[in-house]
Amino acid sequence: MQASISTSFFLLFFLTLRSLAQTGPTVSGTVHSEDKLPLVGISIRVKGSSLGTTTDTTGAFQLRVNRTELLTITASGVGFLPQSKEVRAGQSVTFILKADSRTMNEVVVTGKTENQQVKEQAFAVNAIETRLFANTNVDMNQVLNRTTGVRVREQGGLGSDFNFSINGLSGKAVRFFIDGIPLEVMGSSLTLNTIPVNLAERIEVYKGVVPVSLGSDAMGGAVNLITNQQIRNYLDASYSYSSFNTHRAALTGQYIHPRTGLTLRANAFYNYSNNNYIMRGIEIWDADREVYVKKDLRRFHDTFQSAMGQLEVGVNNKKWADVFFVGASYNTSAQDIQTGTRQEVVYGAATRHGDAWNTSVRYRKNNFLVQGLDVNAFLSRSVDNYVVVDTAGYQYAWDGSRVKTNQAEIGYGRSLNRVIRPKTFGRVNASYALTDQHSINVNYTFDHVKNKMYNELVEEGDASPGILGKHLLGLAYQQNLLDQRWMTTYFGKYYGMSIAQDRALDTSGETSSVQDFIHRLGYGIASRFRISESIGVKASYERSYRLQEVGEMFGNGYTIIANLDLKPEASHNVNVGAFLNKRVQKHHFFAEASWFFRDASDFIYAVVYQSNRAVSRYANTSKVRVNGLEAEFRYDYDHLLSIMVNGSYQNAINTTKYAPGSTGTPEATYLNKIPNQPWAFGNADISIGKNNLLGKNTRLQLNWGAQYVHWFYLSWEAFGTKASLNRIPTQFIQNASLTYSRENGKYNISFESRNLANALAYDNFRLQKPGRAFGVKLRYFIQ
Repeated sequence: MQASISTSFFLLFFLTLRSLAQTGPTVSGTVHSEDKLPLVGISIRVKGSSLGTTTDTTGAFQLRVNRTELLTITASGVGFLPQSKEVRAGQSVTFILKADSRTMNEVVVTGKTENQQVKEQAFAVNAIETRLFANTNVDMNQVLNRTTGVRVREQGGLGSDFNFSINGLSGKAVRFFIDGIPLEVMGSSLTLNTIPVNLAERIEVYKGVVPVSLGSDAMGGAVNLITNQQIRNYLDASYSYSSFNTHRAALTGQYIHPRTGLTLRANAFYNYSNNNYIMRGIEIWDADREVYVKKDLRRFHDTFQSAMGQLEVGVNNKKWADVFFVGASYNTSAQDIQTGTRQEVVYGAATRHGDAWNTSVRYRKNNFLVQGLDVNAFLSRSVDNYVVVDTAGYQYAWDGSRVKTNQAEIGYGRSLNRVIRPKTFGRVNASYALTDQHSINVNYTFDHVKNKMYNELVEEGDASPGILGKHLLGLAYQQNLLDQRWMTTYFGKYYGMSIAQDRALDTSGETSSVQDFIHRLGYGIASRFRISESIGVKASYERSYRLQEVGEMFGNGYTIIANLDLKPEASHNVNVGAFLNKRVQKHHFFAEASWFFRDASDFIYAVVYQSNRAVSRYANTSKVRVNGLEAEFRYDYDHLLSIMVNGSYQNAINTTKYAPGSTGTPEATYLNKIPNQPWAFGNADISIGKNNLLGKNTRLQLNWGAQYVHWFYLSWEAFGTKASLNRIPTQFIQNASLTYSRENGKYNISFESRNLANALAYDNFRLQKPGRAFGVKLRYFIQ
């Protein structure tokens, strides 16, 4: 019933937009230099009015105008001679700008890049240009771990489980996207620490307050990977080899048929690593001396490999569609499981492997049916499969020795647990410009997943799978006042979810049928005011929710059991900040600082099940309050020098006064700092590069980066003294790379060292990460 109401509301609103639509003519075009290179950030103005815009990363622009007569459009940028052309609304125009010999030696980059424009939005958002890391041997996690307010805590080497947090909120509270589509649509084998950096052109990190256009229940924030959207042929291929027998290959490319415009896009990557790095200071039983001794031992059961291939076929810039593509993808992974959540627990035979198929269709059309109405739609069908094999019957030690037992490694009984999750996902986004200053955006997302799981050693399959159906509806109104100096977005979000499954009453297997529908209503505001062309302030607030996930509701079939009584997580999120973006000839300065506040309740955590302590289930157990400060400063000089420094402080406090079901004595951990979570950390990067140093059209670049993490407690402060509490020590990790490029970046080779000083590195629950590692990467790029 609720689902039909939300769908009807969306359709009614869409039809209302059509009926209210008025003519909103536009002028579009492209700007490039005499050597046919696209020019970014060029100012486009209508003579005799305040209307204007800037070109994007492809040199393209679209300008909405308020009259239909002949207009004079001017394109201008520092370092180029301005150019004017007469054009009528609805037409397209091309500008070819000539370099201004009087200023071309003083200024190289003009205007604001798309990344800079994203950073100056009303939302609290980081924007990262991945091209800066394209020649380095890093994945998305490693790039994101350098940005303000983000901490990625990995449990080991390549492909290991990780915890991703933004401003203190982590886990499922943070959502991941590729071009606005949830990453989970592609299957559980595809994660941020397996995606190579070359597959994205830009990364956007939204903190706490997430725009309606993403259509998600991202309570803690969202990460959106933006791929190459340019309408041109290109090929980007790379291969790297590094320590611990680590191989990484990536390929992304596009071909456009000259006559028909038919476009073929391909993305693929392959990862492999033994992850056999040294574990230092491990306690091992010495049978001869009958004592525990500490030794340095190599990991022996941690091989990981993954692969992904994606193919899309479609067209661009047709009368009936600006973008129309159909696609298919396949990804797979195989992983040895080396440890549990504690380093003392060692596995020597347990494995996890899986794969996923996905088919999709996407469509985008500006001025859909009526002028000013832009529509973006996506539909996909996927099937995600994975299996956890736990059949060894041995207990292993870090030296590889083993003892025969009558139990499995992870659980009590041997198991071959299979999980199958078919998913149907759809999203429709429509935006309509009422005037040049006012616009409306509506987004509807449908996410339906079926959960089948069983132990192949004792069952043939789950006859009555669990089903989750999510309906997310968002509506936003944006106004741009005072010649676009003051931008404000008001928005509301509807969260609805249907649940159907047999309810597991206990571990004996007794069940009863359950069908339910839950719903919540969120809302928020984001505003930015530009004090001057270079300085601005912004603030945002959202009452947000995070709906339960399929694994939390239905378990995983072996260590986590179902709990259909879970409630959505909720949070009040606030951001207040200021930014400076100033360019003086060849010098570019960027600085921003912000304060954030999160008041979250009904946190979903895994807790030990009372009747069987070998398994756990998720429950709404905690309330958390987080507030903190963060800041970043960046300085660039020409294409020679770049310096970046950032820092984050976050104070996360447990505000759960009473345990669930209790109203007596407050919990001992009430108002304690959340353990096993860094509270002070920062990053620094220095890049020095020189063009034509080793020949014409060459570049030599040296990068050095460091990350500092202040010590933090591993367990609750209430359960010990400062002297007795176990804690993760302060860490200072350094990385360095040297890159040589020829023919304007067509051929590239990079040498890299991670953890240059071989420092002892920890993350979750003091699990050791790799020490010093060396690598080399070869990259070929042509467009």
